[in-house]
Amino acid sequence: MIDLPFHRPGRFWRGNLHTHSDRSDGALPPAEIGRRYREAGYDFLAITDHFRARYGFPLTDTRPLRTPGFTTLLGAELHAPRTEFSSEWHIVAVGLPLGFPPPEPDESGPHLARRARAAGAFIGMAHPAASLLTLADAESLDAAHAVEVHNALSAREDRGDSWHLTDILLNRGHRLGAYAADDAHFQPQDPPGCAAWVQVRADALTPEALLAALKAGHYYSSTGPELHDIQFHDGMVTVSCSPVRKILVTGGAPGAQVIEGESLTEGSLPVAMFERCGYCRVTVEDRTGGRAWSNPIRLEPGGVKRS
Repeated sequence: MIDLPFHRPGRFWRGNLHTHSDRSDGALPPAEIGRRYREAGYDFLAITDHFRARYGFPLTDTRPLRTPGFTTLLGAELHAPRTEFSSEWHIVAVGLPLGFPPPEPDESGPHLARRARAAGAFIGMAHPAASLLTLADAESLDAAHAVEVHNALSAREDRGDSWHLTDILLNRGHRLGAYAADDAHFQPQDPPGCAAWVQVRADALTPEALLAALKAGHYYSSTGPELHDIQFHDGMVTVSCSPVRKILVTGGAPGAQVIEGESLTEGSLPVAMFERCGYCRVTVEDRTGGRAWSNPIRLEPGGVKRS
């Protein structure tokens, strides 16, 4: 759980943290993927090809795709055996160094994630709902910085949302961020890319600044709306956003605080019901069903955000 990014130095940069090219099981070459995201208004991209032996353990070098106003983060989707219901782990690692060693034959997913984090990567728990991760699985992945709470590709299988598991982890005391991603493969049967993203607050559009901000949790996630500000005062949270039909505050207690209307751009809601669990989060939903999510926000009695 992190501090709010809205008044930090710099600005928000739009990016996708989970994408696959033809270096693994994607349909398009890296240059074409970069072009598509750049022309869609993205500021950065991570191509995270499957780090598997059958593809030659690719760590796709996207540095040639960087241009003024657009950059890339190097990364991969790591795999190792096994979880309770799947033969392998799916772990997003963004910010890996070139030459990162492949897994050993008997290396576990949690150990591989620890090694990637030690090498400098931001570690994401990829599509837990689609992977049928159990709570025990998730708790063992102790190197994770964040959970992939929305995966646009998995939404096709009706398993795109992983907030339930995330809220349980947060209630158990795990301090995690929450991000949305495309998991784009650009295969004919897949949804199009550019459907889910992060807005990262950093003072420069450089891989180093973006990676540091991701690790610190200085971002929010979206499939459409924008979050402009979140502030706490006298037990209330005030949310400013692009026009939406619903503003919600949820957290580690059943239930929610909700405001509904037409073209809402601001709303204030009480947070007392979430003080005992120690955190809340903000969701907004626009008229097309697009949503934006804050990271989990730490609370203390009185609804004051902890520093």
